[in-house]
Amino acid sequence: MKNLLLLLLLVLAGLTAHAQSTTVTGRVVGASGEPLPGSTVLERGTTNGTSTGGNGEFTLSVQPNATLTIQAIGFTAQQIPVNGRTSLPDVRLVASAQDLNEVVVTGSRASEGRSNILTTAPVDVISAREIKAYAQIDVAQILSYVAPSFQSSRQTITDGTDHIDPASLRGLGPDQVLVLVNGKRRHNSSLVNINGSIGRGSVGTDLNTIPTASIKRIEVLRDGAAALYGSDAIAGVINIQLKDDSTGVTASSTVGQTTEGDGDVFQVDGNVGIGLGGRGFLDLSGQFQNHSYFNRGFPDTAPLIYLGGNGGQYPSSANTEQARRDLKAQDDALVRANGFDRNDLRVGSADTRNYGGFLNSEYRIGGGLTAYLSGGITHRTGKSAGFNRLPNQPTQSDLTIFPNGFLPFINTKIDDQSAIVGLRKTFGASQPT
Repeated sequence: MKNLLLLLLLVLAGLTAHAQSTTVTGRVVGASGEPLPGSTVLERGTTNGTSTGGNGEFTLSVQPNATLTIQAIGFTAQQIPVNGRTSLPDVRLVASAQDLNEVVVTGSRASEGRSNILTTAPVDVISAREIKAYAQIDVAQILSYVAPSFQSSRQTITDGTDHIDPASLRGLGPDQVLVLVNGKRRHNSSLVNINGSIGRGSVGTDLNTIPTASIKRIEVLRDGAAALYGSDAIAGVINIQLKDDSTGVTASSTVGQTTEGDGDVFQVDGNVGIGLGGRGFLDLSGQFQNHSYFNRGFPDTAPLIYLGGNGGQYPSSANTEQARRDLKAQDDALVRANGFDRNDLRVGSADTRNYGGFLNSEYRIGGGLTAYLSGGITHRTGKSAGFNRLPNQPTQSDLTIFPNGFLPFINTKIDDQSAIVGLRKTFGASQPT
């Protein structure tokens, strides 16, 4: 009942916000008037945003008194007040080398971090704001949209892989992608991918155990790094940097379904940053997800559903056209009499429910010594379908118990816990007390 009331309040709040919003169109160009596709347009103070298309144009629903933050890599960001307008003049961005100076440590062989334009291999830096710009609730699905070399797709009728999405970088296997959290190796899952799924025979890392609310940025090294990190980095490296806020509380939710009216999604997450007396921080994040299944299967076209045990095909004794017509007429009568649904497979995403929490903390002890702690706990349940046991398959089920066959389900419980604790010492530099 509480969940239903929360969902109703979220829907009403969304309808109210939509009623007060206005749709703004515009175009982002460079200093010489060339369009800037892929520029980011955000409503300041929110996670509401979009990206420009191939000709630099954008459309975004915002509050009438909103201010837009428009930025692109290599250009200085601009703040544009809407002031009730529905169409904005061309926004010209000025080139600025300083926009490329975000420090990246993934893949760097130097002792100090280098700019991402100086790394020997390309590194995608995906901020928390970009993560929230996509209507996805899982880290793996978000990366599939924002990182061109990353691919993760939900599997169906693949046993446990229905509940743990295998991830691929540069087309290589899930076990050839090194995943780091705060620069430390993340553990692999205990599931071996089977049944013809992506990465069959391999064991990857379950990225979806990390709540999106806990992520500050994601660095994707899009080149092989086995010489630097080891053989598990043949495809590249994904480094997830956790939030290190010392103040502030944020929360968000997502509610939706597919265009077919199924696959309902409900997700809510929150993050809180707590200062530790000026010496450090404690950042806590939590997340709840509920993802219902959807089915994109088609009706079974086998001529025989009940008669014979030959995979739905005609037996060798039915060697004339008339015999086949008679046999099919008898089988169709049994299908109607028993109410058999010829759409007898479930092809699509599984039912999943996920609870998770993460923390990230640092505390300066003094004398250049800092203690750090990060970790999380996730509990996920799921229900996915296997192949249907049909009435004409006596070796697959006991037809005295299941005369109409049955659809088997795979029910899973996945628990994931992790913790990283350590001390970091800085030498040869003055340190705060």
